[in-house]
Amino acid sequence: MDVGTAGLSVLLGGAGTYLLWRSWQQRKHRLRRQALAEKYSTSFQLHAVRGRPRLVVNRPQVADLPPEEQAAYEERQEERQQQYETLELTIPITAEASEAPPSEDEREDELNLRLDWIDEYGPPLGEHATVVAEEDVGSGVEVSETTQEDEAVIEARIEREGGDSGTVQISLAWDDYNDLDLHVFCPSGERIYFNNRKSGCGGVLDVDMNVRPVSDEPVENVVWKGNAPLGAYKVGVHFYKHHRKRRTKRTTEYTLRVVTHGRAKTYKGSIKYGMAMQMVTAFTLAELEK
Repeated sequence: MDVGTAGLSVLLGGAGTYLLWRSWQQRKHRLRRQALAEKYSTSFQLHAVRGRPRLVVNRPQVADLPPEEQAAYEERQEERQQQYETLELTIPITAEASEAPPSEDEREDELNLRLDWIDEYGPPLGEHATVVAEEDVGSGVEVSETTQEDEAVIEARIEREGGDSGTVQISLAWDDYNDLDLHVFCPSGERIYFNNRKSGCGGVLDVDMNVRPVSDEPVENVVWKGNAPLGAYKVGVHFYKHHRKRRTKRTTEYTLRVVTHGRAKTYKGSIKYGMAMQMVTAFTLAELEK
């Protein structure tokens, strides 16, 4: 074996060793994150389904973790932001939208623009969503019990748009003309969002709003009308597009409501134009063994 061949063999061997070490490190960090998420999770029993009681386990928010783990979370968040910017997923701001309600032709044009965007950026968006879905900790939103006011606002909007309720229901409401999008990751790993509205796991996105800026009281709704599958669910919010319109800024406050078998939990947060997708919350549905 000549010197060049030997050197190449050493180089390849070293690269292989490094990749194995890196994979082991990533797995170790992932398992640690999962263990911490389980440690700080909260759970409560739901109604029995077919005679078998169910349990929902809510993953923690970043503020629930000790300081060193909060710092680790912020590092992961910075990596997600850098990836989002590298993939160029921020849609450029266009001309200010008219105050007049959009015509059907204008709505159709905006839908076609989104179809063109997803044709080009669907794979990068999927790549980004995969990284976001690795997170087991919520993005630091305010968690509160669902008030009657929250219920009335969200239910009125869902009813107005013809949406449904179900055993598991995830609804997003905000108060401006921007286009926010729900991304719900099912136990099967499938992602429900505007380009995959009907999933194989039974969940359906039945309300999707503000592709064209038609409402300053929008809502989005993902629902399982029948029995929802057991397993882990994760809920992301993506700032898809900033519509320049009266009183609509580049930061949008939102309310996310998660209903599991009649029990509701509310999350209040904000997201800025150009931000990476937020992992707002994660929860697991399981059967409570006797």
